[in-house]
Amino acid sequence: MLLYLFAPLAPVFITWLKGHLLPCPFKYFTGIDCPGCGFQRSVIALVQGDLKVSLLLYPATIPLLLAIAYTVADNFYKLDTPKKTIKKSAYITVGSVMLISYTIKMVHLYWL
Repeated sequence: MLLYLFAPLAPVFITWLKGHLLPCPFKYFTGIDCPGCGFQRSVIALVQGDLKVSLLLYPATIPLLLAIAYTVADNFYKLDTPKKTIKKSAYITVGSVMLISYTIKMVHLYWL
């Protein structure tokens, strides 16, 4: 029910978010994109329902959000094994996607 109350405000909130993105200090000081550049815009595209643009902007967005959601749920409901196998696997997967996509991005931006 609460979702229906705030649904008309979603376009206003998204417009506000687009105007208030946090600047990247790494890019500001070095001039080079950081491994997280594009995440904010990717989340906004995902909220707007544009999955393709979200994946193009930052491929690790969905795995990262799923890992965060699982971590929060695990803190409340103790879903993982005692050795934290699922959580470690999720973090390794997210890190791998971030590293691979960042490497591809840097190769295309600076060497091709």
